[in-house]
Amino acid sequence: MSLNMKRAVVCKTAVTAGCIIALVAYYLEFSGPRMEGEVASAARAAEKNQLTSAARLRTSADPLAAQSVDLSASEFEQFKVEPVAERLFTIQREAVGNIDFNQEMSVPVFPTVQGKIITLFARVGDDVTKGTPLYTIDSPDLVQAGSNLITTAGVLNLTTRVLNRAKQLYEVQGISQKDLDQATSDQQAAEGAARAARDAVRIFGKTDADMERMIAERKVDSVVVVRSPITGRVTARNAAPGLLAQPGNAPAPYILADISTMWMLADVAETDFPLLRLGEQVDVSVKAYPGRVFRGTIVNIGASVDPATHRISARSEIPDPKHELRPGMFATYVIRTGQDLRSVAVPLNGVVREGDGTMTVWVTTDRKRLVKRSVKVGLQQDGFAQILEGLQPGELVATEGALFLSNALTAASR
Repeated sequence: MSLNMKRAVVCKTAVTAGCIIALVAYYLEFSGPRMEGEVASAARAAEKNQLTSAARLRTSADPLAAQSVDLSASEFEQFKVEPVAERLFTIQREAVGNIDFNQEMSVPVFPTVQGKIITLFARVGDDVTKGTPLYTIDSPDLVQAGSNLITTAGVLNLTTRVLNRAKQLYEVQGISQKDLDQATSDQQAAEGAARAARDAVRIFGKTDADMERMIAERKVDSVVVVRSPITGRVTARNAAPGLLAQPGNAPAPYILADISTMWMLADVAETDFPLLRLGEQVDVSVKAYPGRVFRGTIVNIGASVDPATHRISARSEIPDPKHELRPGMFATYVIRTGQDLRSVAVPLNGVVREGDGTMTVWVTTDRKRLVKRSVKVGLQQDGFAQILEGLQPGELVATEGALFLSNALTAASR
């Protein structure tokens, strides 16, 4: 082979080797991270299933412990095991209902006399204090009463002057005793008429200062201001300018409610009726204030049961000094029906409902083997389940991860 041919072969070999190296580098650059990710995912999956696989092997390998799971120390650390303790459980019943105004403290505000409405001041939802103006009316009756007041005041003034003059004349024997008595009688009659006229005008809400101004100016103001008789909230307004308002003629122009207390109206199951007692304390919760409890007292129990729903109405009175409750709010009604009971309790996460409906817990004595045990569950309150049968205070139970253990045992038995 000549020298030139040798050089050509060497060059071709070098070029081929370079291409192979470039291809390998390209593959490693773009495929390396993906391979590493796949390897890491596989490792995590294996680690995740390690505890389940180990539990399956140990439960299936030990026929004497068909209802138990053996765990290593590292595996056991993944479960929370606590001694069983006793808790107080409240004997109570629940119902649902809604908030309403205290209708016994609801007041329709009628005018004291007939008249046309002129001005409206308060709107529905406004909180008002006692004496706050609600609306005004133009009353012809006030004009008549005011005119009578002015007339009787003038007569009283006249008879008073006549009596004073008669007394002076009587002292100098200018008139007889009969004339003095007549003057005295006329003055007393005028005084009584003036007092009656003042009382008649006072019905319209006029003060003594208003009446003195009428007498001094010889002018009657026909506008009557109707004020709030209580401190509360406007719950209805049926008034409009120009509307004729009459005393006691429904609907009332305004309706007010005392909101210092509210009602809770609930429909209680017929079976719980024997447990209801007047004066019994109730706890009311509304969705507007999560975690808040409003205390109330049962003040009325319905006289009959609804034949369609087989429920009976119960009404409670709830103090609401901050005016937080609103009518129509959906509420949950908890009625205490007996003394609190002290019973063995397990967190809800530690109790498992099996496929056949039985309730089970996982118990351990050596913190190595967890044994499934059937229990009888009673009340469930505040995240705990009442255990009526199957556990004793002080026993160690898994308070978390019980469902995982049941699933592992079921998988091992297949």
